[in-house]
Amino acid sequence: MTEKLNLKAKDHLGSSEGKKHFNEKHFTESAPRYDIATRGLSLGQDSYWKRCLIRELPPVETPFCVDIACGTGDVTFLLADKYDDGEMLGVDLTQEMINISDSRNSNPRIRFSCQDMSHLDLPDHSVDIMTGSYAIRNAPDLDEALDEFHRVMKPGGQLAFLDFSKPSSKLLQLSQFWTLKIWGSFWGLVLHGNPEVHGYISASIRDYPAKKELEEKFSEHGFKVIKSQNFFSGMTTIHFLKALPNI
Repeated sequence: MTEKLNLKAKDHLGSSEGKKHFNEKHFTESAPRYDIATRGLSLGQDSYWKRCLIRELPPVETPFCVDIACGTGDVTFLLADKYDDGEMLGVDLTQEMINISDSRNSNPRIRFSCQDMSHLDLPDHSVDIMTGSYAIRNAPDLDEALDEFHRVMKPGGQLAFLDFSKPSSKLLQLSQFWTLKIWGSFWGLVLHGNPEVHGYISASIRDYPAKKELEEKFSEHGFKVIKSQNFFSGMTTIHFLKALPNI
């Protein structure tokens, strides 16, 4: 039985250590019902978005693929279906998510490991494909995480990140905040009796860069934005990136 979340997002998401601590506790509690939550929060569109992410990835022979913040492993398994001659690694901050992923896995080309996305146990320039779903928004320090991604990616390697997308307009940001606050809190109450479990999403996006700023940050950390794909009128976005060589 998982430990009940007794933290308030607003008290912890303002610092990298606080955010990491909150995420460890939050995803530990949410793991057993995480798949139900993502379907509910997305109005049933979550699996479609993830299939779109996989479909747009390029063909690569015998790739090494890393799925960060892999959760229960759904995207990791989709990667293995697409790249049937590759090796897949799913990493997540919480052991509870890894336990669920492991219990579902019968493919010897797939392995799961409990790791912090900002400190990956991987050699430099070893990864061909990297994916993340609702991942980079939860990085304790986004700049540190992007530096780590660039370290492990092969030059020319491709990345795809699905996440909530923050609009530039302050009015739209306010509307998005309260929409996510109410909707996330509802699912937190339904699934866990605690609105903080998914209500935290609105707080997590408060300090997250708006789409244009996020794309500039990708560029600053050595990635070329190939394209983006919006859903729900831009509420969520998939960014497709290419890792550039060090200069």
